[in-house]
Amino acid sequence: MALPLMPKATAVWLVENTALTFEQIADFCGMHELEIQAIADGEVAVGITGLDPLANGQLTQSELDRCQADPDARLVLQKGENPIPQSRQKGARYTPVSKRHDRPDGIAWLLKNHPELSDAQVCKLLGTTKPTIQAIRDRSHWNAPNIKARNPVILGLCTEADLEKAIIIARGRARHAERQGEPEPAADAPEGPDADPPPADDDPLAPAVPDDDHDQ
Repeated sequence: MALPLMPKATAVWLVENTALTFEQIADFCGMHELEIQAIADGEVAVGITGLDPLANGQLTQSELDRCQADPDARLVLQKGENPIPQSRQKGARYTPVSKRHDRPDGIAWLLKNHPELSDAQVCKLLGTTKPTIQAIRDRSHWNAPNIKARNPVILGLCTEADLEKAIIIARGRARHAERQGEPEPAADAPEGPDADPPPADDDPLAPAVPDDDHDQ
C-alpha cells in the first residue's frame, strides 16, 4: 500500500486541520488508530511540524471534503511530482544526477532544523562530504546565495525512517553527554559523635585568643 511522504508528520497535520476520524487518518498514513489518538492527545509526535498533503499534491481538497462528509469513506493518495523514497541496500548512498543539485538545500534544512545531527550523520543520510557541509554552514559554498533549506525527505534524498533514526541517535548521545558532564554531588558531611563541630567564631563561650599587643 502506497503511503504519503512523512506519514507521521502528515498525520499530525490531518489531526490538527481536518475533521477526519482517527480511523480515516490511520488508514491513510499507514498507522494504528491508537497512534493517531495519541497524537491528538499530545502524547506522541511532540515537536513534529505537520506536513500539508494538499500542498505537496498527495491529496486534493475535493477528496478531503468527500471523506470529511462521510466517516466511512477512505482517502485516496494522489500521485505527487516528487518520487517516493525507496529503501536502499547497504553500501554507499548513490544520489541520482537529477537530484544532486537539491542536495545543498537538504543539507541546509538539516543544519537549520536538526543541529543535533553530527556531520558524519548528515554525510550518511545525504551522501555528501564534511567539507561541503562546512561550506554550507559558514556560507562559503559557491552557490550559497541560491541555497534554500528544503526537507530532504520531500526532495527524495533520504527516507523519513532514516532521518528519524538519526535524530533519535543524536538526541540520545546528547543526553548521555549531558549526564557525563554533570558534576558529582558533594559528599555528605559526617554525622555522629565523632564528627567535627562546625567552626563557631562568634561563640561567646569559646576561649579568648590572646592579643599579641598585650603580651609585651
